[in-house]
Order: sequence, then C-alpha cells, then structure tokens
Amino acid sequence: MGFLSFFSKEKKETLDKGLSKTKESVFGKIARAVAGKSKVDDDVLDNLEEVLITSDVGVETTLKIIKRIEKRAATDKYMNAAELNHILRDEIAALLTENNSNDADDFEGPVAHKPYVIMVVGVNGVGKTTTIGKLAYQFKKAGKSVYLGAADTFRAAAVEQLLIWGERVGVPVVKQQMGSDPASVAYDTLSSAVANGADVVIIDTAGRLHNKIGLMNELTKIKNVMKKIVPEAPHEVLLVLDGSTGQNAFEQAKQFTLATEVSAMAVTKLDGTAKGGVVIGISDQFKIPVKYIGLGEGMEDLQVFHKKEFVDSLFGENA
Repeated sequence: MGFLSFFSKEKKETLDKGLSKTKESVFGKIARAVAGKSKVDDDVLDNLEEVLITSDVGVETTLKIIKRIEKRAATDKYMNAAELNHILRDEIAALLTENNSNDADDFEGPVAHKPYVIMVVGVNGVGKTTTIGKLAYQFKKAGKSVYLGAADTFRAAAVEQLLIWGERVGVPVVKQQMGSDPASVAYDTLSSAVANGADVVIIDTAGRLHNKIGLMNELTKIKNVMKKIVPEAPHEVLLVLDGSTGQNAFEQAKQFTLATEVSAMAVTKLDGTAKGGVVIGISDQFKIPVKYIGLGEGMEDLQVFHKKEFVDSLFGENA
C-alpha cells in the first residue's frame, strides 16, 4: 500500500488542526524575530535561536538547526529574512529524516510477528492508557485481533480505565487482583493471546518514575516472563510522552531510556498546545523513532507519525 493512499484528507485535516497552535506560535515569533530585517544576520540567528528554544525544540537541537542555517547563509549571500521559513522547514525536515527511521506502516501494515507484543511505558498522566485504547481500536479496525494486559496493578484507576477502553473497542482485557505481580499479568495475557491466535498484544505497565532502579527491575522482570511464552517478546517497547509538558517530556524520555530499551515513542496531547516543537527535539536527541502522535480525544485521533506530513502541517506545504 503506497504512502499517499493511506494518508487521507481527513488525517491531514486532523494533523493541521492539532498543530495549529504550535504553528501560530512559532510563526508569530519568527515574524517578530525578522521584523525590519533584509538579510539573515547575527541578530536574526540569535532571535531565531530564542524562538526555537522557547518553542520546546530543545537547546541542543536548536543549536544544530542554527548552525545549519548559518552555514547556508554564509554560502548564499543573497539569502534574505523572507526566505527563513523555507530554510527552516528544509532543515527541520532533513533533521527528522536523518535522526529517525523510515515512517512506520499505517495500522493496516503487516505485523512482523504473531502475536506482535507491545509493552507500553510512561509516567502516570501522559495519556498512556488512552493511547493503548486508541492503538487497540486502530489495530482492530485494520482487521487484527487484539489482547490488552492490565499490568499496572498498583492503580485501580489504571485497570478500570483499560477495562473501559477494552469494552469500548471490543477487545479482551486480561487482569488480576490489585497489587498482583505485573509480570504475572503479562504472562497470563500472552498465554491467552497465543491460545486464541491473537495478532497484537498490548501490555500496560505502571507509570512510576521515582525509583529508576525499581522501575528497571520491574520492566526487566515483565520482559523476561513474557519471553517464556513468546521468545522474542516484547517486539516493541513504546514510551508515551505528553507533548504539552514540553521540556518535562525530554526528562521523562531520558529516564525511561535509561531504565529500559525503548524502541518507539508516542507523543500525545499535541492538540491544544503550542509545544509541538518538542517532537523535533525528542526525535533528534534520542534517535528513537516517534511512531505515533496524539491529536485529540477521539479514537481516530491517534496517528502514525509521518515526517513529511508533520513538517508540511507545521510550516505549510508551500512554505
């Protein structure tokens, strides 16, 4: 299935709407940064640096982008401030391409293993359980059978929320008593999924970060127990981050990548915030693919992250 065939007009409209506040904020700041300037000089670059940092792109990534623009300005003496949006767009697109894997398949894409096991990690409140529910919906909509595992056994609300999502989507949820061993829940979930020929298994985990060693040990135990049922499991460790928290998302990414082998990220709550630049910085700094982005409360509002479409929505396709 080709890229253009599944990135529909509706998805593009959802993406444009979800990134609208970031776009308005960034371009408003850029307009002020270059006001009255006829060329890209040191003042413009200093102002642009401030714009990117205050847009939650992150210091290191911002300095990398500024250095690229500075290099282009040095080789093109006719470059003026009016071209800055074009240049910035090009450099951010290039950065995302260099520092991320290829765009993921859409939910209809083939799953490499059966069952394909996704372990979801992230602190409480980032939209972790909601993301799991939306993932289950999208996979089921694509014709795949899905099992959910409620391995966040320390919060009754987490289990209840997952059960609500399971009922809403129409997929089974495996749970145990509150306070049960999370690894035991994961084991039971995979056992049921294998026995019933499921295509996808999504395991929720506790969102605690106050004790990195304890978190590391817990996640390692869950992974080891799952391997008894599916030797390659988990096939994916998905870290969910709240995009609206800006720099806090960077810190959470840092802690979780130290605690476990994160292989993909989902950045949620990008709608209603001007902090969408965090996706650029996280992608660059951690060299881990941003696989999904959350753009609203609806079940359809979790999208596979496509770099080109993201940049097009942020800067305008003709920028």
